[in-house]
Amino acid sequence: MARAAAIVLCLLSGLAFAQPYPAKPIRLIAPYPPGGGVDTVSRIVSDKLAARLGQPITVDNKPGAGATIGAAELVKSAPDGYALMIGSMVDYSIAPHIHANLGFDMRRDMTAIVEIGNGTVGLVVWPGLGVHSVKELIDFAKARPGQISFASSGVGGLIHLNGEMFKQMTGIDIVHVPYKGTAQFLPDLISGRVQMSVDNVLAHLPHIKSGKVQVLAVASAQRSPLLPDVPTMAEAGVPGFESATNYTLFAPAKLAPELVSLLNREMNAVLALQDTRDKLLAQGVVPKGGGVDAVQARIPREMAKWAAIMKTAGLKPE
Repeated sequence: MARAAAIVLCLLSGLAFAQPYPAKPIRLIAPYPPGGGVDTVSRIVSDKLAARLGQPITVDNKPGAGATIGAAELVKSAPDGYALMIGSMVDYSIAPHIHANLGFDMRRDMTAIVEIGNGTVGLVVWPGLGVHSVKELIDFAKARPGQISFASSGVGGLIHLNGEMFKQMTGIDIVHVPYKGTAQFLPDLISGRVQMSVDNVLAHLPHIKSGKVQVLAVASAQRSPLLPDVPTMAEAGVPGFESATNYTLFAPAKLAPELVSLLNREMNAVLALQDTRDKLLAQGVVPKGGGVDAVQARIPREMAKWAAIMKTAGLKPE
């Protein structure tokens, strides 16, 4: 009798610990400062996801070192679904080629759950160049090797590598001028001190509308709802040129498959809400969604792509 009671007690104890997920608040790491794109996207989707999961989600900003501080925080967290992160698979594809002692590998140490969306990247130029298409820009640059400069937010960042990819795919010779960010180089782009950039268009939209900056193409596979009349790079004559700022939901490696599936399903439901889509589009982010297999299959492709661009450009880890 005592033995049977002990067995029942053990079973009840086991049930107490096997609570349905989630049974407590969730921490969502944003590896960039408050107010930026990743932080804003994190707050847009976290409120909706929290309502669906029935637990609060706290956005925890862990900025620095090209988003690698926040990622390091994620990978050392328990794979129990209570520590998640919204980051960029593009950033973490580039990071191993920039940071010599990174300490983590996206493929090995993270579980990609779903792509939330992609920000629109565009080829923007100083109107004073007098070019009105990508082809005209390429011809102009080929006739003036080393005389056209492109601005970026710093060596090894996505904007820099976009420019390097454009150089490599078109065979032009243009000069890289690094700044600390888009806000720092915009006055020089407007004045013509630098002549072009391949950047997220959101910060440039007011100046595109006023005519102070011209956008020749977007780097997405399809035209952007932000700029529906602007051709893609493929349409403009540079097939295969694709780039975007990326927002992906990650968890630590070895998260249980059933939790990966649950989080993927619930985030897709959040992305299907018109309110969510409207808020993301207002930030220049085109909602994506999709299955776990699709997001995980993209990672090795991105890592190979940016590794090749950086190798050709002669960039090495520091």
